Amino acid sequence: MSHFIQLHLLTSYPPANLNRDDLGRPKTAIMGGAKRLRVSSQSLKRTWRTSSLFEEALGQHRGHRTKRVGLEAEKHLLAKGIKEKDARDWATEIARVFGDVAKGEVETSQLVHIGPEEQAAVNALVDKLAEESRAPEKEDLDLLRHKPSAVDIALFGRMLAASPAFNVEAACQVAHAITVHAAEVEDDYFTAVDDLNAGDEHRGAAHVGEAGFGAGLFYSYVCIDREQLIDNLNSDAELADRAIAALVEAAVRTSPKGKQNSFGSRAHASYVLAEKGDQQPRSLSVAFLRPVNGQDQSVEAIARLESQANAFDAAYGNGADHRFVVSADPEYKKPSLNENVSTGSLAELIDFLKTDQ
Repeated sequence: MSHFIQLHLLTSYPPANLNRDDLGRPKTAIMGGAKRLRVSSQSLKRTWRTSSLFEEALGQHRGHRTKRVGLEAEKHLLAKGIKEKDARDWATEIARVFGDVAKGEVETSQLVHIGPEEQAAVNALVDKLAEESRAPEKEDLDLLRHKPSAVDIALFGRMLAASPAFNVEAACQVAHAITVHAAEVEDDYFTAVDDLNAGDEHRGAAHVGEAGFGAGLFYSYVCIDREQLIDNLNSDAELADRAIAALVEAAVRTSPKGKQNSFGSRAHASYVLAEKGDQQPRSLSVAFLRPVNGQDQSVEAIARLESQANAFDAAYGNGADHRFVVSADPEYKKPSLNENVSTGSLAELIDFLKTDQ
């Protein structure tokens, strides 16, 4: 099977605020001397791993990120009749397995990504302590697992500063998505009216506000180390294939949730180029170092992506053994890529990624 899988996506968003900065405005980046709109990799990964697509495809093979391991353990101990002081002390010991806990607190100081087996071990220990009415002993606190079966941990990794032996090396790298063209953050001035104000004395708005937004065609890049993913999942190649399929579908069909109720900016990728092989991965973002201009931005962006892939092939040898294109752009005719390229639907792309054909 191919070592690396790379995805290059073009997704167009109408006015939106998908991923906010500390001032509540869309994130940006300077590239090629021009300001671009940006969606962070953290935002994209959370969108994908918490999506209904991920849940339906992977079921119990998902973890959760939380600081509340100790708080939830304390709550369950109290529900089982353990005295408040004992419940807090015992829960704090459990929480310290997963990370540092500040004095007087029960939750960990940092978010911890926990696999299903680890959460099950915590739950079993809580039941045992309550049943035997005793504090946890050292051997009871063997709660961490080196390679949990959580696909999101296997894909995106985890870092446990307090227990580095249980760190997981990420099998998937996700770039920040940027617009292929120059873009500016605009301001939406809005008002809200009090429905119960008859307007006899006061006709002004009950609320006045301002929100930032932007629109654009975004380039996204994802690289999956399939061998690392299988290793992270304890050599379960079938689960790794399910993970890749779920990730690809989520990346193509889901959108960050930021301000969706205000902008309704959900979108599907209009173009996907998938590559697989043993060659060293590389982004095609350099294709947009010079911003795309004009009214046919999607057509030009696709042409630039494929031209850049061909240019890298000419300079360094084929960048992939096989390529597959999915396009929902009605103006797109056929790939201008070098040999070994197929086209089809998303379902056919997912089948393509499972084989070396």
